[in-house]
Parts: sequence; C-alpha cells; structure tokens
Amino acid sequence: MRFHHSRQILAFLLLLSPVAACATAGPGQDVPASVFERIGGGIVVIPEEGEARRVRLQVYGPGTIRVTATPDADLDLPASLMVTAEPSTTPFEVETRGDLVRLRTDHTTAEVSRRTGAVRFLDETGAVVLAERAGGREIAPITVEDQTGDHIFQTTRQVWESPPDEAFYGLGQHQQGVMNYRGKDVELAQHNMDVGIPLVVSSRNYGVLWDNNSITRFGDPRPYGMLDQRLILRDATGRFGGLTASYYQDDELRVQRQEREINYEYIRDQQGWPEGFKAQPAQPVQVGDMGRTGQDGVRVVWEGTIETPDAGEHKFKLYSSGYAKVWIDGELVIDRWRQNWNPWFHDFEVDLPADRAIAVRVEWIPGDGYIALRHLDPLPDADHGALSMWSEVGHAIDYYYIGGDSLDAVIAGYRGLTGKATLLPRWAYGFWQSRQRYNTQAEVVDTVRRYRELGLPIDNVVQDWFYWPEDAWGSHAFDPARFPDPGQMVRDVHALDANIILSVWPKFYPTTEHYRQLDAIGGMYTRNVEMGARDWLGPGYANSFYDPYLPAARALYWKQISDSMGAFDFDGWWLDSVEPDMHSNLDIAERTLRMGPTAIGPGALVFNSYPLVNAEGVYQGFRAEQPDTRTYILTRSAWGGLQRTGSVLWSGDVVARWDDLREQISAGLNTGLSGLPNWTHDIGGFSVEARYSAGPMTPEDKAEWDELNLRWFQFGAITPVFRSHGEFPLREVYNLAAPGTPLYDALAAQMRLRYRLMPYIYTLAGDTWHRDGTIMRGLVMDFPGDAAVRDINDQYMFGPALMAAPVHVYGARSRSVYFPAGTDWYDLHTGARHSGGRRETVDAPLERIPLFVRAGAILPTGPEITHTAEKLDGPITLTIYAGADGRFELYDDAGTTYGYERGEFARIPLLWDQSAGVLTLGDRAGAYPGMPASRTFRIRWIDGETPTATDFDGPASRTVEYVGHAMRITRP
Repeated sequence: MRFHHSRQILAFLLLLSPVAACATAGPGQDVPASVFERIGGGIVVIPEEGEARRVRLQVYGPGTIRVTATPDADLDLPASLMVTAEPSTTPFEVETRGDLVRLRTDHTTAEVSRRTGAVRFLDETGAVVLAERAGGREIAPITVEDQTGDHIFQTTRQVWESPPDEAFYGLGQHQQGVMNYRGKDVELAQHNMDVGIPLVVSSRNYGVLWDNNSITRFGDPRPYGMLDQRLILRDATGRFGGLTASYYQDDELRVQRQEREINYEYIRDQQGWPEGFKAQPAQPVQVGDMGRTGQDGVRVVWEGTIETPDAGEHKFKLYSSGYAKVWIDGELVIDRWRQNWNPWFHDFEVDLPADRAIAVRVEWIPGDGYIALRHLDPLPDADHGALSMWSEVGHAIDYYYIGGDSLDAVIAGYRGLTGKATLLPRWAYGFWQSRQRYNTQAEVVDTVRRYRELGLPIDNVVQDWFYWPEDAWGSHAFDPARFPDPGQMVRDVHALDANIILSVWPKFYPTTEHYRQLDAIGGMYTRNVEMGARDWLGPGYANSFYDPYLPAARALYWKQISDSMGAFDFDGWWLDSVEPDMHSNLDIAERTLRMGPTAIGPGALVFNSYPLVNAEGVYQGFRAEQPDTRTYILTRSAWGGLQRTGSVLWSGDVVARWDDLREQISAGLNTGLSGLPNWTHDIGGFSVEARYSAGPMTPEDKAEWDELNLRWFQFGAITPVFRSHGEFPLREVYNLAAPGTPLYDALAAQMRLRYRLMPYIYTLAGDTWHRDGTIMRGLVMDFPGDAAVRDINDQYMFGPALMAAPVHVYGARSRSVYFPAGTDWYDLHTGARHSGGRRETVDAPLERIPLFVRAGAILPTGPEITHTAEKLDGPITLTIYAGADGRFELYDDAGTTYGYERGEFARIPLLWDQSAGVLTLGDRAGAYPGMPASRTFRIRWIDGETPTATDFDGPASRTVEYVGHAMRITRP
C-alpha cells in the first residue's frame, strides 16, 4: 500500500538525520545529544524500552500538547481529518531531570520517561493532572482486508491513571442516558442515533482528543461476547449448555429448544430462526412505510439461569428492536421498544455473586426486528475507573492533551485544534417544522401558511427525502408530478417570512447520471451494488454511497447538488444517512467492507469520519459560491471538527417513548461537552408504536401521546435548535391539537416563550464563535465544585442564567430537582425562590417545563414575534433576578452574513451591583450594518413570588432609551 512505501523512506531519512541537542538543560546539567531530538514545535524522545520506538511531544498552545508514539522510527503520519491546527509558536523550555525529559510552557509541563516513554502532564503549580499508566501503552500490528488486498496497520491502546473522584464526559452523542462515563464502556462506531466523537473531558479540567478515525472504545477495550462465552448457562429444566427458547405463534407454543446464545443481531444471523419463524427484515416495502410487515403474533421467550465464577459488576448489552423485556433474578431491568429496522443497545449492569445460579428471562415480540444479549466480565479493580482509549486500526498512538482552568477552556482548546464553531444564521434558532415527509409542493407551502394564519411562530420548514422520482435516488431532481415548480415553492416559503432546507443524501442509484459521473472518477463505493443489496423503496433498488475522501468526488458531489438545486435558492441542506448507513442491519465487518476502499485507505481505517468529510465538502462548496451567506447544514452524524462546518447534529431516528425522551437530555449535554454547540432532536420521537399510528387511538393511548409530545416539545424549546419532526401521526402543532384546546395553548405558549427569549438565545449563539461557548451545558460546567451535580443526567444549564429540568415521566406533575450550591434560584414562571445546595420536589404542571433562573442573572427578552427577522429594533425587557451580583453582554449582528468574522457585531455590557442596587448599561462596543442606533430597555426586578413573572410586557420598574453610551439605573 502506498502509505507504507512513503513511511519507510521517511523513516530511513530520519535515521540518517543528526540528533539535535536541546537549547535548555536542567540545573547544572549538560544534556547528552542522544537523550532527545528537538524538532519544530517540540521534541522526540527515544525510549529505552516499551512498545514505542519514538515518542514525540508537540506544543499546540500553552495548555495543549500532542503526543505521538510509534512502533517504528517513522513519525510522518497522514494528515489528520479532525485537527486543522499546526504546532504553535508558544514558547517552551526543555530540560532533563533524572529519567525524565520535561517540556514546559507557561501553563503546562509534559514529562517523558526516557526509560519507558510514558508521559504525564502537570499544571503550572507542578501538580500532576494526567499520567499515562506504567505499561499502559499497547501497539500491535493488525492486518486489514478490503477489496484491494491486505494492509498492515496498528491496533492501539493508551491507559491513563485516574483518581476515584474523577468524572468523564463528552465522547459524542449516545443513547444510554449516561452523563458521567466513569466506569462505563462506550464504543465509538457511527450509527443512526449513536454518534462517536473521540474527545473525553474530565472534571479535573483537561481533555484528551484521541486522533484515530477507526472504531474506538472508551473504557474496557474487550468486545462484549455472547452469554455462553463467559457464563455458565442452564435452561429452564436445569440442563447445562443454554437457555430454554420458546417460540410462540398467537400465544401457541410452536417450537421449544435449548439455545446457547440469544442472537438474531444482524441480517447474517437470521438464518438461525426455527423453520417457520424465519424473519424477513431486509424486504423492500412501499414508499411511506418505514416499518416492516409480517411476523404478527410471534413471541420468543428465553429463560433459565446464568452463573459465573467471577463475583462483581457484570455488564450486559441488549441489542434489540421490537418489544423486549429482560428480568435478572426476578427484577425487570429492561423494558424497551424500538422500530424493527433500527435496533440499538440498552446497557445494564448486574452485581453477580460467584458460583450461584441467577434466574434470567428475556421476552421478545420481534415484529421482524433484531435481538442479541451480550455480556462482559468485571474488570480488575485497578482498571475499573481508568481512562482508557483503544482503536482497532491506525498508524500510531496519537492524541492531544488539552489543559485548562475550566471545562469551557478545555472546549476552547479543542476548537483551537479542530476549528471554531461557525455561527449559524439567526433563523436557525427559531422554530423548525418538518415531517417524514411532505409529499407535495402544496403541502410544504400550506404548512407555513397555516402557522402564519394561526399567528404561531415559525422560521423554517424542511423537505425531507423522496421528493425525487421513485427510481432516481441521487438524481437531485424533483418529481414533476408532485413538485411541479420547486423554485416557486421556495419563493412562496420566503414570501411567508420563512426558510426552507432540503434533504440531500450521499446515496445514489446506479441508473442515475450522477452515479455514473462519480463512478467514472473512482468516486463510488461499489461493493453494495456488487453484493446485490436493495433498499426499501417499491420493489427495492440497487444503491451505494460516494467516496468523500477523494477530493475530486467531494467536489463533484457538491457540483451535482449546486447544478441541480442552486437555482432554487434553498437556505440549507439536510445531510441524511451520513454514517454512511448502507443498511441499518449489516454486521460491522460487512459494513466496513462496503465503506471502501476509500481514496485514503480501507474503510476500517476511516470508519467514523465520513460525516465530517461529507459535511466539510458541502460547507466549503456552499460558502465558495455564496461567500457572505451563512451556511446551514443538518446532519445525522458527526466527528471531531464538525462544528467548523456550519452544521447542526441531530440525534437520529429515536422513538416516541418516555425513556427515549429522557435519554436525549444526556445525549445533548455530552454532545456539547464534545465541542459541538448546535444540537437538536426529533420532538416527539421519529418512529412510533402501532398503538399511536395504525388507526384511531384509544382514549388512554391518545392521552399518553398528547402528554409525551407536549413534554418533549417543552424540552425541545430549551435546546439549541428547536425542531419538530417524525413519522405519522402528523407533528404540526395544529395537527397535534385543535386551536383553542388546552394542549394547543400549552404548545403555543412554549413556542412564544422560546421567541421571547431570542435576544438571550442569539447571544448564546454568538458566544459559540466569539468565546467558544456551549449553549446546552452540563451542570458540571457551571458548578465544578459541587460534586452532587456530576452524575445528574436530566437537568442542565441553558446558557449562564437558565436551568431546565424537563419532565420525562408519564403522568408526573412534580419532579425532584437538585439546586446547585453557591447561588439561589428562582422559578421562571412564579418567581418562587429556592436555596442552592439541596434537592427539592417542585411543581411541574402539564402546561410548562420546570425552568429556574440563577440569582444575579440578567435575562433579556424581546417583543412577541412570529419569526426571528421581525422587530429587530424592538424593545428589550431586562429582568434582574436579585440576590447576587450579575453580568451579561447582549450580543447582536446582521444575522445572516459572515460579517461577524470581520468584526461586524456589537455588544452591550450589562452589570448588576446587588449591594448598590444599580444596573449599569455600559458603552456599546462595535457595530454592524443595519444596527439600530437606539434601543428601548424595559427594566424590572424579581426577588420572590411574582404572579407576573413571565409577563414580559407587563409594567416595568424603569424604561430607558439607550443610544450606545453608558447609563446607570438605580432600582426604585
């Protein structure tokens, strides 16, 4: 393979090059030239022992150090897909002390053992922050096979020591409801709903960006195995060797046999069904039916006992779709449903005693779905909480240590490496309406028109997939029978003061001209077609995905979109299925083969990075054509650096259940802690159970459906991007509830609250670029000294002022809320005051989400509007929540251009002095085209129960005209 040839030449040249002595020695020491080599931006150490022949440290900033450890002398690695930064000019010194070579900046010291090559990091006080474990580096050759032959790469692992009180966050967006990943196992392998980003951040204020694009595991590096691999199984009669598997048809037992594993995990595993029960998961279905048909009345039950010689915490993963329940020792531990074509994992742990049989029972109603139950033995105690990263395929161990004095500083360091978070257009922070899917041009326009007629706020509508002729996926062409004039559709939406984005996939039918063009330059993955794979439309069509790693293919992909759609003036692009998802139910080995060979190596080498490279091509292409129009991209997957592409990540095809609503909270929080500030989710859940969609609902089901949508809608309004989407039932507010009903009024009130908060929200948005801010914030970011917040997975800060506590339990009209220590809190709706540092049960009436405001906060709200471009010069109400000093800087810019990158923006500093009772409006800093010369500020104070707490148009304590110069307003 060409990589190896170039690496060998460079390795030979490196061995011939002279070794340079460092400029700075330790006190009273002469540094021998053989100790290390000084290179541009860092040093190279040659360890005496261990698996790495070279350890390189490079300075990327005062607190950011790159560590590269290679099994040979070659340090010339392929260019990073995630990291765009180069080694910095930050001054550093090097010295030796005994066994250690020390590289020191003003903020961080990295020490390398000359004997073992192990690295540790110290802060400016000399305290150790992070240290590689002795013997914790593993590098081993691995052979990777793809269509072009065998290739030799490295499997890598690094383990760092971790104190017992350390907490870990980030790692992307995962659907397990976990906030703190200490002691947890996370596999980074892109999938619909599950998004890996190889950044882990610590409560000790550092981050590790693991620069490897292959399948990666945080935590235990061992793969989970089937039950029989490490457990002793007995069936329901006590016989060794497996569990009793009972197959029912319409509650009649048809087949019963012993099975040593529960495994219908992938398409390949479906051959294991008993005769007469074989699933049909891969059959095409008619357009609009995203489910599968067949297998009605089928139920499978596995029961028996499990036993282990190893006492301790055993980990299990249930991979399932359809309805699945698991009981361990009589306790129900899993009760889930997922749409049949989109199974996923549900993790649970069980503390098992040694050498005692424990009852297990699994019930499954498959609905043509998939299932597998996997298990992992306990780790040794020393490894249980360690920080560990393992990758399947790579060239070397390559990671970046990012130190800071806060988690915000760590996120800023990550973006310094991988790119700043591009500021989205203002309209992106308004309300989004879509569905799966609008079938005609008229449906799209009429949706926006109906919102306008009802006076409900809306900024955006989305045309989802299948606007093209049935047999022309990838043509980027509208079906003229349903969309006779796409340009007029866009103009009609714009005339209604709204925006429209369009779904474009990296998927092509071989019959399209676009496929042929890409294939002609070597820009298509062909194995999917060669294997005879068919998708789910109509009779099923051959299809595959393009190779974005080939620059010419990436450029052609955008050109095809632009040539086909550019004249219509769409406002942004929905990049769906970018994992890429050739089929949701392929096993990983086959999926990897179908994702390559790529232009830069086997699919296994770049497994996780497709969504980044794809989005970057679209972003760069759009921006090159419209250099001063902010790009908007909605994408279903991500990778490190996605924030630089003007993209919003959404959480995929989650389902309409309460557990899934709860899991979106921590999924969004850890996305923010992975450096991506713009995140969204399908309000109400994308796929729904038949009890909601197959016909008229029962009164009981209708009540639950209404409440689930309202609670999810309330949560969605307090997330970075507010977006309603899903399968039938229709999700437009006026379809969820009739105007004039309490449900409609509650939905409308939540929308109006979101729009009243727009001055606050847009300031948070501006801060994502200007100050590397994070909008949706884990409590640990703002209250690092309060250990009680570290594991809280269902509360969060929305900017610096607001704390949200979404309701995610059916029928709940109250919920437990922890109020972080160090401040008092106000109920946004009532003004009721709560002391920090304790947990309380608070009211959670159906019509509103529990929202709390930090004492000292200055909360700006705007006039009532129906879209974000309305009343941009309107009055601003400043509500000061008394009890502590506070500050806020109100941000604004033109809203749709890249002028903010050129310095075209303004800030108004606001300062509240609690003891003096004075609010100061500081001198306005900066300007932008179209900026109002003056602003009306209405000022009010909250310091206790206030019936009019959210009446932002109610009487103000003071009203002032602000013309850009400092003003002091004393509280009456």
